[in-house]
Amino acid sequence: MSDDPTERGADASVLDVVGLHAGYIPGVNILNGCDLVVSEGEFVGIIGPNGAGKSTLLKAVLGQCQVREGTIEYDDRDIIGTPSYKLVKMGVGYVPQSNNVFPSLTVSENLEMGCYLRPKTFKQRFGHVTELFPRLRDRANTKAGSLSGGERQMVAMSRALMLEPRLLLLDEPSAGLAPALQDEVFIQCKQINRTGVAILMVEQNARRCLQVCDRGYVLDQGKNAYTGRGRELLHDSNVIELYLGTLARATGG
Repeated sequence: MSDDPTERGADASVLDVVGLHAGYIPGVNILNGCDLVVSEGEFVGIIGPNGAGKSTLLKAVLGQCQVREGTIEYDDRDIIGTPSYKLVKMGVGYVPQSNNVFPSLTVSENLEMGCYLRPKTFKQRFGHVTELFPRLRDRANTKAGSLSGGERQMVAMSRALMLEPRLLLLDEPSAGLAPALQDEVFIQCKQINRTGVAILMVEQNARRCLQVCDRGYVLDQGKNAYTGRGRELLHDSNVIELYLGTLARATGG
């Protein structure tokens, strides 16, 4: 399936990655020619074996590794090397896999940190995110460090939503959670997407990822191996044989 949003009949793209080569150590690439498109309001998932370059792709978008070749455009603007704080101002939210809350701060204070660029909007944005995550309203004065893993993930995603991002980058949102809590996180991601926020999610729970995303990319050795509608990839015999079985065993799924 084409990555061109005009050929897919989708809305204009919010993120375009073309021919990306990137890594951390001079002369050693983790990504070896990746292509990716996220359209306005779309939910895109990235799966693949460990070491495939999934998280590196997010870090390249965020300016946290060295891009040696290729292009990254957000809203038709070249963002290669743009500092993360500037990307936040431009409408890019990010939820890292770990250390994604301030444990000594309350839930409310964590969300205030997410609203630091526009503090006057805190009350309105707090109301919005607690509609998505009602449990956080009850936990507003609870320190984030005492929350369950699933609740901390809610706080992390809510904080990233406080500045009304157009694009939300999620790195392994279900990592370390019990299966029931993983399902809850995926449902919450879908709820966020329904509000109009485009999502690019890296995820090891490959089957669940493909069930909820509009489109998926399978990375292998830093390259695109397969791409297509999430449900199509879920039932693709090659993807099942080469990736889904291996990934399920690796994650206990």
